[in-house]
Amino acid sequence: MPSTELLIAFFAATAIFAYIPGPAMLYAAAQTMARGRWSGLTAALGIHLGGYVHVVAAAAGLSVLFHAVPTLYVAVKLAGALYLIWLGVSLFRARAQDDAVISGIEPKSARRAFFESITVEVLNPKTAIFFMAFLPQFIDASATFPVWLQFLVLGTIVNLMFSSADVICVVLAAALITRLWRSSHAQRLMRRAGGAVLVGLGVHVALQKS
Repeated sequence: MPSTELLIAFFAATAIFAYIPGPAMLYAAAQTMARGRWSGLTAALGIHLGGYVHVVAAAAGLSVLFHAVPTLYVAVKLAGALYLIWLGVSLFRARAQDDAVISGIEPKSARRAFFESITVEVLNPKTAIFFMAFLPQFIDASATFPVWLQFLVLGTIVNLMFSSADVICVVLAAALITRLWRSSHAQRLMRRAGGAVLVGLGVHVALQKS
């Protein structure tokens, strides 16, 4: 593995990146606002599992494709953006009885949030670029472990730290909206607010420069 000094720098840099509010946190918070705490937690889990696709891709060097083929990068980015917008619009159109209450959330809502989140993360090319740009700074080619294994180990640590931040965001969001969810009117407002956040994220992703 890399030297102790390199590992200390790695953990410090990862913590900074993980706990700076970003799209993943906003997405998890939006799912919490729209569907409740359990859906927020399953969304965070979905993002976490989807992240391993990018970790493996970085270890295999597949992320280089996004640099080599800019059209592929743009296509994947737009697909992810459109998917986020579609999710947000679907929350606007959802009926009140389809929403889950924090104290008794419908299992199908949590399952939906889980699978949607995996798709959102897999379709996020910036995550792939991040792993490919960030991890090599802490890879030691002269270490005992092969480079691909260092990618997997360090990538897993990064993914876990980012997910811990997402979970904290979900817990805080749930604590803020628990009382609001006792009102059906508040449920509609929170659902629409969550939908607005998802649509906003989708538009941001679509318009953001590579």
